[in-house]
Amino acid sequence: MLADFLAWTLAGERPKEGHTQGVCANGVRWTWLDEGMLQFEPDAPPGACSMLASAGVHGDETAPIELLSRLVADIAEGRATLACRLLVILGNVAAMRASCRYLDDDLNRLFSGRHAQLPDSRETPRAVALERAAVQFFGAAAATEASSTRWHIDLHTAIRASVFERFALLPYAGAPLSRAMFEWLGEAQIAAVLLHTTKANTYSHFTAEQCGAQACTLELGKVRPFGQNDLTRFSGADSALRQLLAGPAHTASERAPLPRVFTVIDQITKQSDAFELLVAADVPNFTAFAKDTLLARDTDYRYIVQHDEERIVFPNPTVKPGLRAGLLVIETTRETLAALA
Repeated sequence: MLADFLAWTLAGERPKEGHTQGVCANGVRWTWLDEGMLQFEPDAPPGACSMLASAGVHGDETAPIELLSRLVADIAEGRATLACRLLVILGNVAAMRASCRYLDDDLNRLFSGRHAQLPDSRETPRAVALERAAVQFFGAAAATEASSTRWHIDLHTAIRASVFERFALLPYAGAPLSRAMFEWLGEAQIAAVLLHTTKANTYSHFTAEQCGAQACTLELGKVRPFGQNDLTRFSGADSALRQLLAGPAHTASERAPLPRVFTVIDQITKQSDAFELLVAADVPNFTAFAKDTLLARDTDYRYIVQHDEERIVFPNPTVKPGLRAGLLVIETTRETLAALA
């Protein structure tokens, strides 16, 4: 199981009764919790970090899934140091098997209770399970390590190309932005950070709001089939994650440059099947548009660029009516970095 957690999970394997726990290299204890969910505890008392690392919330975003599976194998064999509690989650396993983004509904829009509005969706039970796993994991950390730092890194890949191949999204939690998070993102070679300004139904927003985690969504490259990813392109994120898990003694000796920052100022919402997104089908994420550019229309609705420059992120006209068809952002690097806590 630990040698190839991805293949084992895709095959639908489950541990035999009485074999859901064990010990691997360096005395690290592992526990199989549910399909696609493994928890690790170091042999020594855990450091001041409890980490949830998730991937595959969208089933076709394969590169980060492969990265986490390789991390599991390296922990099991002692090639990766673990100094903190770790929960590894492969999100939408059914969609991973079907090589698609989701079966009925976008899993990353069903958290913070929204799954209750879609009782017949095949994604609903998984959203409930992922919420429960996060609450239990971080709840146990709160009981035993009151001063611990909680992290959630949710790994994704984008549907389309991007001006910034590796970027991050930080959920809106109402708390001051963390310098530690921005420094870690710099070490992970993340070129840009997108700041949300309203609540959302993503997994990272759920863990930030409900579990008090420093949470972020990482976008690493483009969607590709399993086995067709060049994982070396994401070695920065992989290395930074492993350093965080290994503890302070293994952090980078020199701080990397902090990423550029963009703040969401509006979104384009698909209201009906008459919706038109007036950008090229292959326009990259973070493409800039000048003031007065018409970007979308839908019956009486129009979206026209209001600032001197706005960039579009996640343009997708094929979403269901009522869902987001694109985010509009403006650069706020200077003021954001100056205000970091």
